[in-house]
This record gives sequence, C-alpha cells and structure tokens, in this order.
Amino acid sequence: MAVKVLIVEDNPVARSFLNRVVKESFSDPMEITEVGDLLGARRQLEKAKLEAEQDSQHVFKLILVDLELPDGSGLELLTEVSGYPAVKIVTTLYSDDDHLFPALQCGADGYLLKEDRFEVLVEELQKIVRGQPPLSPAIARRLLSHFRPASSPNSGMAPLDSGFAPLGGSAASPGGPSSRSVWMEPAPEWERLTPRESEVLTYLSKGFTIKEIANLMGIKWFTVNDHIKSIYKKLNVSSRAEAAVLASKQGLV
Repeated sequence: MAVKVLIVEDNPVARSFLNRVVKESFSDPMEITEVGDLLGARRQLEKAKLEAEQDSQHVFKLILVDLELPDGSGLELLTEVSGYPAVKIVTTLYSDDDHLFPALQCGADGYLLKEDRFEVLVEELQKIVRGQPPLSPAIARRLLSHFRPASSPNSGMAPLDSGFAPLGGSAASPGGPSSRSVWMEPAPEWERLTPRESEVLTYLSKGFTIKEIANLMGIKWFTVNDHIKSIYKKLNVSSRAEAAVLASKQGLV
C-alpha cells in the first residue's frame, strides 16, 4: 500500500514544488494529499483517522506543514498532531530562532527551508530513512550556533542527537537539558519491548540505518521509525546509543 503524505501549504506553486520533492525523495509508492489551510488539514486528518479504524495503513506517515497559513499558524497543527504517528516536518521561508525553536517545541521532527534548491531538499528528506533529522543546512548551522557558547567556539557544545526518531517527542527548550544520562536506573513503569521492537533495537545497536533495518525485516521504513519511537518512549531515552546501552544493562534484549 502507498505511503500517505499530507502537504499543508497555501501557495499552489510551493505545493507543487514540495509534491515533486517528496516523490523524488522516496522509492516507496506515495499517496500525496495537498491542502491549503488548517481547516483542510484537519478534515484530511479526521478522514484518515476514521479510515484507520478499519485499516491502520490509512494514517498519514509524513506531514509537511507551512508555518503561515490563511486561517492560522502551522504551530497549531503541530501541537494538535503531536501524538500522531507521523513524521512532521516544517517547510517554511523563516530561518530565525523565533520560528525555529517554537516549531521544534511543538513537535516538529524536522525543519526545511523552501528556498533551498530542489536537490538539497530531496537530500534532506532522504535523511529520514538513514535515521537522521531532516534539517536544512542553514538550520543545522543555527542549531549548532545556538548550543555552542560564544566564548568557546570549539568546546562545551551541548550534545545534539543524531538520530531521527527522538525528535518525535517534545523538543528540549532553549537553554534547557539537551539529553538524559545513559546511566540512569530503569523506572519501574517501563514497559517491556515487543519481540518486533527488540529485533529493531538489536539492529539499531549494531549501527544499521532505518532503511537497512526495513530491508532486513521486510517492512516499510516508516514502520521501523514507529517502532523506534515506541522503544524510546518505553525505555525513556532520547537516542539509539542510550537505548542500546540501557537495553543491554537491563537484559531487555
């Protein structure tokens, strides 16, 4: 079945451009839905929710959302779908902190600039299947600059997670903790991993990418990413390194 994609963009030219970027980025069959405002997005999400009650494959797996829409802000939609099992990516013209960090705090899994070249956007979207967050180069530099103390340009930088799935949770606030310790003791409310999740975690700990894991297990890469998000939630970690260390120490795999 085709992977469902939702593009929320009010500019018809930009919508068509993003449609081409998505089609070029992934080898899986894609079913792309385009809407121009928040109302249209909410209607499509509700429709997909009803269809998913009969078949879980009907949920959107990738959502691209502009920040400025005719009937509100894309931040509203990000907040509303924060728990939705999809990769949520902001596509915008704004590269400043006032737009970037609120988007990440509202649950954006990536942040792309529409002004980037077609080839650059395709490359950034393809990072999803390699387990990396899709960030435009200018945004990646801004994040690095934000977390690197001005007085010490080559040291003291807070660690940034290189994995994709942990961005699915709530982002750390600017100036706040950037990661959890890998040596923390397990909380009693931890859930046991399913056999499928244990298999995914085993491959993760060996350094396989999301696409490689998908090929090994014979499943879609979106499904692998869903398993990773579930693993991180159950283990209360934010990166594949933390998950692998804790799972090994606690004999979870």
